[in-house]
Amino acid sequence: MPTKLLEGVSSKLADQWVATLLTPAFVFWAGGLLAYGDRHGFDPIETWFQQFSDPMQLGLIAIALCTVAASAFVAQRFDTAVLRGLEGYWYPGLRRLSLPLLHWQKLRRRRILKTLKQLNPKLSNNTATAAERAEFVRCDRALHQWPEQDDDLLPTRLGNILRAAERRPYSRYGLDAIVCWPRLWLLLPEAVKKDLQAAQTELNNAVRLVFWSLLFLIWSIWAWWAIPVGLITACVVYSWAIEAATVYASLIEATFDLHRQLLYQGLNWQRPDDPDEERRVGKQLTNYLWRG
Repeated sequence: MPTKLLEGVSSKLADQWVATLLTPAFVFWAGGLLAYGDRHGFDPIETWFQQFSDPMQLGLIAIALCTVAASAFVAQRFDTAVLRGLEGYWYPGLRRLSLPLLHWQKLRRRRILKTLKQLNPKLSNNTATAAERAEFVRCDRALHQWPEQDDDLLPTRLGNILRAAERRPYSRYGLDAIVCWPRLWLLLPEAVKKDLQAAQTELNNAVRLVFWSLLFLIWSIWAWWAIPVGLITACVVYSWAIEAATVYASLIEATFDLHRQLLYQGLNWQRPDDPDEERRVGKQLTNYLWRG
């Protein structure tokens, strides 16, 4: 029995260490070790490590792995703050830097609107070429990722994708997504919750990788190549975050489209069938949830 117990515990620990080795935190610390070795050489590290006995060396390895696991745990606490930063919710001292980005986002949105207005008559008359139809579809899909009002624009593409998903339920149904979402979440079917959680986890993972990629720049104190590695990785992972945010935003919109009646039912609030009336009643419901 003791032998089997030790084997089981050893197996669980081995699985845990393998999972730790596959985390971005391990890559970060391993990159730091490589950067240090590139600057000072690996001989001092090897000499320092070999002065300890074998049990002590195993203990040092265990401490290093625990440090990696602890840093990964701490990094998860910053997921929300990093996501808010990538969306464009910056501190007052940095808001001036967002003005050029906001202007650029407005120009991009206006160019897309102009292209759609130019192509729309051709599609209505069925005279558009295949390339023009493809361009119309691309622009129409891109426009869906921006808020409808210029005042709601954020300086980053990621922020505008999520902001558009937040604003659309209010323009359609009078329901403020930020206010209503916690209540609606408690009423959703389990299958819907699982899909939303999977999409949110994908987004959080991408955001966490962006955080570790930018943090990797700190190793530039020892090796110059840490800067291009960190920046290129951050840009690549940011594109992954864009895709994850697009899926998550689509699921949020679909949840309000298909399950908003659960919110009315749970609050014993009658939902009218007329769209204009629903917007008015939805605004009343939002005000009731927020103000009481």
